Amino acid sequence: MPNPRRRFLQSAAAITGGLSLPCDTLLEAAAPAAQSVAAKPEPARGDAEPSPTLPTIKLGEHAITRLIVGGNPFYGYAHFNRLFSQHMVEWGTPERVCDVLRQCELNGINCWQFSHTERTMSDLQRHREQGGKLKWILLSHAEIENDHSLIKEVVKHNPVGIVHHGGSAERKRRSGRIQQVRDFLKAVRDSGVLAGLSTHDPAFLEEAESQNWDVDFYMTALYYLTRTPAEFEKMLGQKPLGEVYLPNDPPKMCKVIRQTKRPCLAYKVLAAGRTAENAKQVDAAFQFVFDNIKPSDGIIIGMYPRYFDQVRDNADRVRRILKA
Repeated sequence: MPNPRRRFLQSAAAITGGLSLPCDTLLEAAAPAAQSVAAKPEPARGDAEPSPTLPTIKLGEHAITRLIVGGNPFYGYAHFNRLFSQHMVEWGTPERVCDVLRQCELNGINCWQFSHTERTMSDLQRHREQGGKLKWILLSHAEIENDHSLIKEVVKHNPVGIVHHGGSAERKRRSGRIQQVRDFLKAVRDSGVLAGLSTHDPAFLEEAESQNWDVDFYMTALYYLTRTPAEFEKMLGQKPLGEVYLPNDPPKMCKVIRQTKRPCLAYKVLAAGRTAENAKQVDAAFQFVFDNIKPSDGIIIGMYPRYFDQVRDNADRVRRILKA
């Protein structure tokens, strides 16, 4: 295996040279040897009649739609179990991912948020080669957090901004290494793109805002699923198995979101699919978040249109809610 820096630079080179890169190690481990097609989504909106762009907010000089497509489902980050993650990876071929990105543009979405891997950068390149123009926001990873020179490689490809990963930032905060987070954000700022901070913890968001951190926007999880096992044990009387999504978390985060001056991009709106059993549940979750964040805020929604056209469904839902 090449070292992380070499893998990072190889992926960056692919953006310039148009190379097709293999899936990153995590996804290779999760994917079966031979991919299969279990089902096809419903026909998506045709190319002949693209929808108007959804309502937008301002991130720096960029006009970003209030609905942003997230990258987790494309690459097997199911936040449920390994089998569901493998199910996602099996379906999410580069061809399908880029088709979903094209459908996002046709349905009025203009931004994609994802984490950096060789595979995601390769898909970004493919999207561009096919004429796609989605803006994009990068979430950090351990290598780029530890080697700030890698920020320059990302910036060559014109992201809207780079965001420090929420779970990583929270671990550093708990262990007294918060300056490392601020140093990373300064390096992003110095690179010339927008700097963002992600968190699941309303108290951390409140702290960063009250201390006037030098950031342009936040990514804010509606569920505080990164509490420590000890915190969960104190709350619940025992340590839980797997991720925990508590129904009283979203109102707490939204309260702090409304108090911030900077734009927030809310994510985990559907509790990683736990509140998406039917259209009524999804309507309620979207309605809640838009009712409880600022007009200058947006949401990030991962989409997995394996069985129906989630892109059109979500875009139409946001259009309807915001119009009302």
